Amino acid sequence: MKVSTPKSRQDLHIKRRDRVLEVGPGNRPSFRANVLVEKFLGDDTHRCGGLRIFPHQQLVNAAAEALPFADKEFDYVICNQVLEHSDDPAQFLREVMRVGKAGYIETPSLLGEWLFPKKSHRWVVLNIGDKLFLYDKRRVPGNYANDYGELFLNYLPYQSLPYKLLPFSEGELLHVRYEWKDDIDFLINPTDEYYSKFFLRKWDREMVCTLFPPRGFVTELRRTLCAAAHVIGDKLRRSQERRSLSLEEYKALHPGDFKYPGGGNPPVTGIPGHISDISYEKHPLIPDVFRIFVCAIPNSKAYEKLTRVF
Repeated sequence: MKVSTPKSRQDLHIKRRDRVLEVGPGNRPSFRANVLVEKFLGDDTHRCGGLRIFPHQQLVNAAAEALPFADKEFDYVICNQVLEHSDDPAQFLREVMRVGKAGYIETPSLLGEWLFPKKSHRWVVLNIGDKLFLYDKRRVPGNYANDYGELFLNYLPYQSLPYKLLPFSEGELLHVRYEWKDDIDFLINPTDEYYSKFFLRKWDREMVCTLFPPRGFVTELRRTLCAAAHVIGDKLRRSQERRSLSLEEYKALHPGDFKYPGGGNPPVTGIPGHISDISYEKHPLIPDVFRIFVCAIPNSKAYEKLTRVF
């Protein structure tokens, strides 16, 4: 069932000791993920840029519709901008529920798909009444030939403060953000006119209020202030982002194998100047109380000092 609508991937309910899987990480994997599953290793058709991996992560070459993991092996599963690409979204979601106890799904919304469409997207997605509805994009009216992504994805987010606030104050206007626990309530190509009309007909006021319930002034002010705080926090986080590796760099560190035998952790490896390149979660020299701080240390010299002391 749905438990929340996160403001972003940095707003997820992941506990420190959770084992996290990310499906289809593309060129911006979540640093918090322990394991990445990617179907297309050398093909960038389905993503914006080359595949990226953090050195502490395990990379598995597999399809989301057939995940090579045991039931409930992961505490949390992240699916960011990947479900809409699937040839079989029902099987995709069943597999995610099978291997995970909870998770997060993000896709473009219907309006998002109109404004910045991608040829590789197969499905248009809406969250109606805390339930995910996916509709075959070929059957949904709209002009998918014109892509305004340069304006809405690459320009306004860096030039306009009001636009920066929009994704955090109206989270599901351009994206569907769905955090779930235990199971995912979904329906593919709904035939019930009540639901299909959101994809096939002009929206009237009742439909608009269903998707975006009216709010009072106090609620609106609180959401705007929270959005502003989140924008500032997101800016600070981005300034401290750790360096990820290209696929070729990752292959050089882990030659000949993308999946470690027995599901173990990657070997301890590093690139000078990046403490995040250490497999810190299981490092024997770092006590539990310090592991949460290790990823924030900016360089390897600081790490060496820590390991000498502890």
